[in-house]
Amino acid sequence: MSADLFPAVHPPAPLAELMRPQALADVIGQAHLLGPGKPLRLAFESGVPHSMILWGPPGVGKTTLARLMADAFEAEFVALSAVFSGVKDIREAMQQAEGMRQRGRRTILFVDEVHRFNKAQQDAFLPYVENGTVTFIGATTENPSFEVNSALLSRAAVYVLKSLDAAELGALFDRARSLAFPELDFEPEARARLIGYADGDARRLLNVLEQVKTAAGASDRRIASADFLGEVLASDLRRFDKGGDAFYDQISALHKAVRGSHPDAALYWLVRMLDGGADPLYLGRRIVRMASEDIGLADPRALEAALNACAAYERLGSPEGELALANAVLYLAVAPKSNAAYVAYNAARAFVARDSSRSVPDHLRNAPTKLMKDLGFGAEYRYAHDETEGYAAGENYFPEGMPAVSWYQPVARGLEQKIADKLAHLRELDAQAKKKR
Repeated sequence: MSADLFPAVHPPAPLAELMRPQALADVIGQAHLLGPGKPLRLAFESGVPHSMILWGPPGVGKTTLARLMADAFEAEFVALSAVFSGVKDIREAMQQAEGMRQRGRRTILFVDEVHRFNKAQQDAFLPYVENGTVTFIGATTENPSFEVNSALLSRAAVYVLKSLDAAELGALFDRARSLAFPELDFEPEARARLIGYADGDARRLLNVLEQVKTAAGASDRRIASADFLGEVLASDLRRFDKGGDAFYDQISALHKAVRGSHPDAALYWLVRMLDGGADPLYLGRRIVRMASEDIGLADPRALEAALNACAAYERLGSPEGELALANAVLYLAVAPKSNAAYVAYNAARAFVARDSSRSVPDHLRNAPTKLMKDLGFGAEYRYAHDETEGYAAGENYFPEGMPAVSWYQPVARGLEQKIADKLAHLRELDAQAKKKR
């Protein structure tokens, strides 16, 4: 009686779920993996499933491909999320897979965000992968080289999935609209803005389309304009993973654009990261590193400009302080480049790390007491200011017996050209002093 009075109500599935491809031919994107003769297409056609890691940004079809793999091989699909699953869930999934194996049925074990499992949890899968109880498919947005145990990684093929481009998102947009809400028209500018907002993420596009549909229904609209989208969308930030590969790829692009002396590209990547929510002071610290690593003594003012930009941002905050960071990036991009100091420092570190602990020569030792002076500390030290040209030609500042080194090699750019000329002159004075001995 009560069941009749209160019938079960099932909410409609989200658009992203309704649009999930049911066949490989329905998948949009990943042509480099799914096209004829491509690796994942061959994996589907082989008839023999194998363990794999699907590495790519959010919303590019990792879960969909795992489900399609299970369908293609008529296998049981068991899904775990590293965010919500623990040891108990892993154990239950393995028991389920062993039961399927005894009944002659394969199991595809899909682990979403596998990088969030710790080493012990990842190791727990190994025996079941090795004995064939499960075919393991892990999905990750992080570089598996760093986030997946080497033992598990060695047993799985790695496939790199890409963000969807504008044309692919456009195809998905048109398919979703015709299926779910053909009555709602979109102005071309509104369509382009939604595709840009999705930023390569299919799920994000479908979610925001559903949001727009709901808002249009509530306001009895039949046409979605760009202005209407501005009212509906709370934010227009690009997809940005502050701790993932997208973050490090973009900071790498910024650094390389500065190193490559391309101010416009450097400014683009700086603004992209600020637009995506990167901490401006983190960017400031990276800009300081660029000044030291890639400009160095070719223009010592670069480091000063970078440090001043950080100080200006700390005083002004956003958005005014971001202009100071932009100024620093532009200055660094157009400054003369030298990594001579960086190379010399690394060479010196490597030498010291493998060398013995050499003693300070007596003539360079400090001698604040009579005993130290009696022991010869500081004896025969030549005070450079009292020498010709303020340089003690031929003096040795290294430990006795240390092999000759020449780590710092100035480049022929910026101030370092003058430094190179000065060092060449000093080395000539050293050579003349040795001849006189």
